[in-house]
Amino acid sequence: MTDDRHDEAWAGCLCCSPPAARASGGGATSKNPLETAPVDASLRLVDFAPRSMLAATGTRIETPRFPVIDMHTHLTWMKRTRGGVSLGEEMVQFATPRDLLPLMDRKGIRCMVNLTGGVGRGLEDSIARFDRAAPGRFLTLTEPSFHLFGEASFPALQAEALAEAARAGARGLKLLKTLGLYLREGIDTGALVGLDDPRFDPMWETCAAHGLPVFLHTADPLAFFEPTDRHNERYEELAQHPDWSFYGRDYPTHAALMAARDRVIAKHPATTFVLLHVGNQGERLDDLATTLARFPNTLIDISARIGELGRQPRRSRAFIERFQDRVLFGTDAVPPPYGNAVPQQLLCDELYEIYYRFLETEDEYFDYAPAETPPQGRWSIYGLGLSSAILRKIYHDNAARLLRLD
Repeated sequence: MTDDRHDEAWAGCLCCSPPAARASGGGATSKNPLETAPVDASLRLVDFAPRSMLAATGTRIETPRFPVIDMHTHLTWMKRTRGGVSLGEEMVQFATPRDLLPLMDRKGIRCMVNLTGGVGRGLEDSIARFDRAAPGRFLTLTEPSFHLFGEASFPALQAEALAEAARAGARGLKLLKTLGLYLREGIDTGALVGLDDPRFDPMWETCAAHGLPVFLHTADPLAFFEPTDRHNERYEELAQHPDWSFYGRDYPTHAALMAARDRVIAKHPATTFVLLHVGNQGERLDDLATTLARFPNTLIDISARIGELGRQPRRSRAFIERFQDRVLFGTDAVPPPYGNAVPQQLLCDELYEIYYRFLETEDEYFDYAPAETPPQGRWSIYGLGLSSAILRKIYHDNAARLLRLD
């Protein structure tokens, strides 16, 4: 083939180069038909609400395959805080049993565990309002008595407060992310107090002595410890809640907080620790698996982290199958109107249906929260399609064993 003929053949190869557009008079134009129009970048990210074009079918799971124990709800809260530290005995009630029981019956929820039940008189009131008002349907946990932290005898006072809480009917101890991120030597001034501070050793040991599992929130998602910039996958969430960022300043790193947590667990092998929110290691399941394998006195819950688990369904399913006897169902649910600002935690029928769909089906690419815009990150999730044997453990049996229920 001559050079001219080769060039002519090449010019007609449409798979390799686009054809030239021709004007109405037959002449070629300078416009490439594959050239795109200029991008309009004026749309604000907050207004971006894309609609998926996927023709995927959805499965509505209105009730779970087995009765549910929701191990992670917030039905009450301490009224007074300083620098992010909950203090005192006065409580705010988010709901009443009359408000909650109809939803629980609709959604197959046998029992709700209220983690933030307070201390002292506040704890007694929480137990009276829920546990005693509807026996078997609600259980309440106590919290640390941080208002006593400035006392020289705090370790002994905290141990006695826990013993008294157990006698009052508390079923465990809940720690918010206070240790390592909020509590300081002067409550809200001075140096941060670490989770592994020896002044809390009597607290952990008292929990073991009274059979109180410790529900531990350490750190937060990894993105909260990174700069809030264009590379942060949770930019919108942190822009709306800037106080959730723990990047820089005098905050410890995520890795340092995890290391402190593991030192506490290793030091107190007789104490049972429930690592809440998938241990805040949902993005690093291999690291969490190392902790669970090392420490048999640990469990996890899945509360407010199906957005992490559901975007890596194969890895998550393998993880849950491996640790199926140590995974608890939880939602982190907060009743309205208090939960309206955090839709991934808003207590409503749809929240539970999303969790059931995630655990029971193999549906693809669906919302992880009842919200128009994904609140924790702009992605969707995929169902795990767990077996009935594993579902029963996660929904009910693991929690019943931990709390010594019938």
